[in-house]
Amino acid sequence: MWISKNAAGIAPSPTLAITAKAKQMKADGIDVVSFGAGEPDFDTPQFIKDAAIQSLNAGFTKYTPSSGTPDLKQAICDKLLSENGIAYEKSNIIVSLGAKHSIYNAVLATVDPGDEVIIPAPYWVSYPEIVKMAGGIPVYIETDESTGFTASVEAILDVVTPKTKMLILNSPSNPTGGVYSPQQLRDIAALAVNRQFLVLSDEIYEKIIYDGRKHVSIASLGEDIKKITITVNGMSKAFSMTGWRLGYVAADKEIVKAMDAIQGHSTSNPVSFTMPAAEVALKGPQSVVQDMVIEFDKRRKYIVDRLNAIPGITCDTPGGAFYVFPNISALFGKKFGDKVITGSDSLSEYLLDQAMVAVVAGSGFGADKYVRLSYATSMAAIEKGLDRIAQAVSKLD
Repeated sequence: MWISKNAAGIAPSPTLAITAKAKQMKADGIDVVSFGAGEPDFDTPQFIKDAAIQSLNAGFTKYTPSSGTPDLKQAICDKLLSENGIAYEKSNIIVSLGAKHSIYNAVLATVDPGDEVIIPAPYWVSYPEIVKMAGGIPVYIETDESTGFTASVEAILDVVTPKTKMLILNSPSNPTGGVYSPQQLRDIAALAVNRQFLVLSDEIYEKIIYDGRKHVSIASLGEDIKKITITVNGMSKAFSMTGWRLGYVAADKEIVKAMDAIQGHSTSNPVSFTMPAAEVALKGPQSVVQDMVIEFDKRRKYIVDRLNAIPGITCDTPGGAFYVFPNISALFGKKFGDKVITGSDSLSEYLLDQAMVAVVAGSGFGADKYVRLSYATSMAAIEKGLDRIAQAVSKLD
């Protein structure tokens, strides 16, 4: 057998799989409504695209330092200080090919085989797979609607062992939209400092937050927690730059140095001419982000109301990101012909086959009682898709 055990043990991404299937059905002429994609449906703002064009025209197309340009690192430092209250130097920053790549490098640089990494569930599908690729052991904490899909410090403490190396936090969260409160973060920071494990804080959705909430970076809560926090962010979600593949990490210099060594032997530098555009995005008017969030908020309220009106489905209102994570467990055991709904996978298959609506099964996020719907799509598509879901569910008995 030619495939390594490591590669053979990696589960494919269900979010990418359902999106690819929906796109293929559309290409085949089938009228599919997809709630699968985890990317804004807005175009990248023109002033950011113009900066990339200017960069290309200026011939900025050669190798750069593997960890990113000094100018972009400084722009990231300025952003983290002004928006997040965290002071870093350029040597604390590394730019990678998207936040996912940043997380991969960070885990590879810090987790040894046999180390335990605590992951609250529901979780983003790539966290456990990345941990396993490093030889680490994912340790899950179950959360649900009663806690706003956030893990209490008591629940975290229950699973901490001498082998605990890291806790992964994602706030606002994919897939649930859950947001940790400032007090929760202070409690978790105190525990991490006391028990000396790393905190990987995935803050890619920080700007997509609702109802007057203010994003808090756990690394801003003191020098002790800052020392052991790996803050991950990027350009994809806030600036609708998913295809640009630009993410970054702010962390202790030794961690960044190790990540740079890994990156230097794998991908080398991020795409050169995208980095001046990222500088412009970070320094430019943030009203483009605010306008996008206002539109997302309208969709969020609409989709939650519509889902809660469907018998057998309940849906909490998410505090951030652009996903809803409705509980569909009341539909388990119901039938359509010889099709029995036994979990999130069978419901997702039923909706795609019978209603031409693509949702992502919660099983891939460690939560089989739920499905994920992205409302990063037009209101017209949301209305059409929810009409179809309501009709399909009404046929179950």
